[in-house]
Amino acid sequence: MSRPKALDPRSSLAAALGAKVRKSRVAMGWTQQELADRVYVSASRIAQIELATDPPNEYLSQDLDRVLKADDEINVAWWHMNRAQHREWVRQYIDLEKRATRMRKYAPQLVPGILQTPDYARCLFRVSQPGISQRELERLVQLRMNRRSILEGDDPLYLWVVLDESILLRPFGDVTTTRGQLKQLLEMSELPHIALQVLPFKAGAHGAMDGALTLMDFPDGPSAAYLEGAGTQGEVVESPQAVKQYAMIYDRLMVKALSPEDSRDLIRATLEERYACPPPSDGT
Repeated sequence: MSRPKALDPRSSLAAALGAKVRKSRVAMGWTQQELADRVYVSASRIAQIELATDPPNEYLSQDLDRVLKADDEINVAWWHMNRAQHREWVRQYIDLEKRATRMRKYAPQLVPGILQTPDYARCLFRVSQPGISQRELERLVQLRMNRRSILEGDDPLYLWVVLDESILLRPFGDVTTTRGQLKQLLEMSELPHIALQVLPFKAGAHGAMDGALTLMDFPDGPSAAYLEGAGTQGEVVESPQAVKQYAMIYDRLMVKALSPEDSRDLIRATLEERYACPPPSDGT
């Protein structure tokens, strides 16, 4: 029987996570197959995790931590690994996003990352990062999908989104990609903790025309704003006076936008008229 490949947990955060999984598995007296059976994956998947060739997603990390009785150590290792993969200016925002209890967003050009489908995100990264490798592309898509976890569970984030009407009308990738994204927006807008409004062209000028705006409220501190323009690094704003100003801008956007019910009707009409996909009506 060949000896298992040696691991250097100092070589990367993924290696540190993998070494922790292997150490915990061995302490339980399990083979890779026995651990795999308990978390419903293949033995080869466990090997990939332990060798740091394909780290787990958040949900698999949680399962591993629970089954291996790791006392949250695997979850913490995953958090540090995931955070380190983002650019520094993105990390600050994601840290705030995870702490927030309520988030209000205005999106002028793109569906917000937290509501994107994998295909939509994949298309966005391809056009925004020409020449990106397939491996890097899939890594970025997975990182984006991982953020969806704050909208799930027993105590999800309360999310209110105002989308510019142009987002519905601009083709994004192929027809299947755009259609899938709009259908997902419809489905998510019907969840009790998510509200969605469309800002129509006829609303005219407004105070957030120069970029995306996010407002975040926290259970243990003052609110913050996050500003992002095309091709620029995001900026976190924490000055109470500035945040108040951005909140006033957002309130006026909500007044100018269609109601959530009318917004869903517009998305349904767009699906039917532009993308040949009549969606089911509410409650069917």
